[in-house]
Amino acid sequence: MANPLRHFLRNTVLDAFDKLYLSMDQRLARRSAQVKRIPSLANRTGGKLAYGDWAHTIGVFQTLLFQYKPGDSAALHILDVGCGSGLLGISSLPFVTAGGTYTGLDVDAQLIDFCRKHYAQSGYNFLHLNAHNAMYAQHQQQETVSWPVQDASVDLVTALSVWTHFRENDARFYLREVSRVLKPGGRALITFFVLDEGYQQSLSRRTDAVSVHHGTKATRWIFDQPAYGSAHWFCPKWVTVPEDAIGVTSEGLNALLE
Repeated sequence: MANPLRHFLRNTVLDAFDKLYLSMDQRLARRSAQVKRIPSLANRTGGKLAYGDWAHTIGVFQTLLFQYKPGDSAALHILDVGCGSGLLGISSLPFVTAGGTYTGLDVDAQLIDFCRKHYAQSGYNFLHLNAHNAMYAQHQQQETVSWPVQDASVDLVTALSVWTHFRENDARFYLREVSRVLKPGGRALITFFVLDEGYQQSLSRRTDAVSVHHGTKATRWIFDQPAYGSAHWFCPKWVTVPEDAIGVTSEGLNALLE
């Protein structure tokens, strides 16, 4: 199926069925009130389109937020970098309800506009970052932009599948931004593709069979192409630009965190 046709079907026909399903399912939710905030198919982003993927990830990260939150208070000030259409904003709902705040930051202005309408309750704020990214914001020219967030004002920084789209220079710049905005004792929950010893040992066992962990071939996630000549940041062969998917070696990650 051609990409334009697939896009049309997803955003019209399938989205209409999805909205009908959501209207019924959300009336049945008893033990997971947060899933009522999941947007319809046309507005689900971040490489996760299925309702089930969103519900699963929301639950996983809500658990991680409770597990790794600094201090005893649930009223956290959370900064979510690369918020997309608000997946971790839904995970953060208990903290906002307890008196905290959630600020979502993204390079996609349309997603920020959507989030401002969809998550309009008190405690939620969304900011557009006018920075360049070869995958997600090609038209924005400025390479790196400081976040419009005050120094030492955030309890917890989250970033789901964001540093996996940063080349080395961007990864370093924005990790310094994390350090700048965190309060003393604050924490960051950031995901990476880490090319560690476990990854290296797995390479000889990888086949074209679909992985039990995700719906793609295990051989798809082999990071063997230097990203912009870096010694520690790599991407797979299939990417159109390195920022499509970038992994970092253990040595590179350790140097990044120093």
